[in-house]
Amino acid sequence: MATAPRPRTTTRDPQELARRLTCWLTGRLPGATAVDVRVPASNGLSSETLLFDIEHPEPPVRACALRLAADPAAYTVFPVYDLPRQYRTLRLVADRTDVPVPRVLWLEEDPEPLGAPFFVMERVEGRVPPDVMPYTYEGNWLHAASDAERERLEAASVGLLARLHDQVPVGEAEFLRTPGTGSPLRDHVDGQRAYYAWVVDGLSRSPLIEDAFARLDALWPRDEGAAVLSWGDARIGNVIYDGFEPAAVLDWEMAALAPREVDLGWMIYLHRFFQDLTVSFGQRGLPGFLRRDRVEARYAELTGHTPRDMDFHILYAALRHAVVMLRVAYRQVHFGEASVPADPDTLILHHDSLRAMVQGSYGD
Repeated sequence: MATAPRPRTTTRDPQELARRLTCWLTGRLPGATAVDVRVPASNGLSSETLLFDIEHPEPPVRACALRLAADPAAYTVFPVYDLPRQYRTLRLVADRTDVPVPRVLWLEEDPEPLGAPFFVMERVEGRVPPDVMPYTYEGNWLHAASDAERERLEAASVGLLARLHDQVPVGEAEFLRTPGTGSPLRDHVDGQRAYYAWVVDGLSRSPLIEDAFARLDALWPRDEGAAVLSWGDARIGNVIYDGFEPAAVLDWEMAALAPREVDLGWMIYLHRFFQDLTVSFGQRGLPGFLRRDRVEARYAELTGHTPRDMDFHILYAALRHAVVMLRVAYRQVHFGEASVPADPDTLILHHDSLRAMVQGSYGD
């Protein structure tokens, strides 16, 4: 992992984007100029982010972030990038909860100005637990923190889920429901099956992922639980922290209506993914941080809802992550950054832990 090349995150020309952004901004705010336009080093592999400042006598805000739908020519990670849906989700969370999210300023649905739809939001200052190298590795601010400081961050982060799930009126989030005729959970899983089919269309299939889907069916909850607004990408790497307190919750492109445990499983497993990876490279990591038992107990204390069927939901998180990783791997193949091995399952970085989950031998 330390020597593997980081996959490219954009095929766009930042200077050209800056020029076009200034033209667009002048139409929204006469006399304004977009300055210091840059692509952050941590830009994701799905939709893209631009950072810029507004130069104007009376700007609504000065520091901005722009979320731009992925370039269709860039072998996108997801088949659809619904920026209006993300914008609407941010507005809903801001209006109906005390979960901190960036203030959204403008939505542009016309692809003409920048080549794809986008929205602009206020840029929130703070720090984010890194993905590369992961925060479980030595040499970053979260790893260097004290146990008490990490416990404070953990408690506040689980609290984000509790408040989000409890405070958003479900009826106002119906636009996030995954299309289908089943329950919210069944439709959510069927949506992931469709996503997997899209990922492997014309390419090598993953026997491991298909086994994991079959295992999900065997573990299906008897009582799925009521649906809530699910953040979707619920992990601390998508939170900006002021010290050890959340200042802004980011990345709502996977938001949906789903049982509470979908977010809990994702938060627990995505940390465990980094922890397992760190241990495999000979470091201790953060074994006491974001442990499953602590996350579940804290969530129950905050909400009165005891998480159920978490073996199912943690497996589901690992499965969802595997499908994304397979798509990212095939994207690297597309750009000549990797080749397809004889066993396509090895393209999934956590294939060993996912296989252990399918076999029922993965420990807490």
